[in-house]
Amino acid sequence: MLEKRRQLPQEQFMDTDYFVYCLEGVPDIETDKVTETQENLGQLAMKYGVASIYKTCDTIEGLEDSLNALVLDDHHFKDYEIIYLVISGEANSICLNGYYYSLQEIAELFEGRLKGKILHFSNAKVLDLDEEEAQYFLDITGAKGVSGYGKEFNGISSANLDKAFFNLFKEDDNMLDVVEELHQRHYNACKLLDFRLYY
Repeated sequence: MLEKRRQLPQEQFMDTDYFVYCLEGVPDIETDKVTETQENLGQLAMKYGVASIYKTCDTIEGLEDSLNALVLDDHHFKDYEIIYLVISGEANSICLNGYYYSLQEIAELFEGRLKGKILHFSNAKVLDLDEEEAQYFLDITGAKGVSGYGKEFNGISSANLDKAFFNLFKEDDNMLDVVEELHQRHYNACKLLDFRLYY
């Protein structure tokens, strides 16, 4: 399976104790095309010094393999606070290769494996969970929070707000403080995109 990893030069990478792990859903992982997401992660590294690992997936098995590889094989796993998913879908599901998977199914795939992590969805998909769905996901996976946007992509990408969110985590690892700060600094964007956090 092809695996694309984008990293900072090793010495720069080692100085960083904070990483974003990004998984992007693409039509075909064999296509070697730089996506807008990759460019944004490059800017995140250059501008804010936040390192990231970037992978693509085009099936639910690919998503599972990538997250399993991260959890089981990557000794930096404890340094990843945020798993950033750029995957289309609907309120409580993701879509890969034309198939929809509910967040409940995703939770069961990663039972107990996302302890202390925040799963952040770009606005490639709307995130709209009721209290029970959110609680189920957090309880089953052990994740600290699930964040994303209530408004879908209408020509306005969440990329800049995502970058601001990730950068704030570099300065402060208190999730609620970060979200409050994000709303203070980027109130209009948070309102426009309907930033939301379930914890």
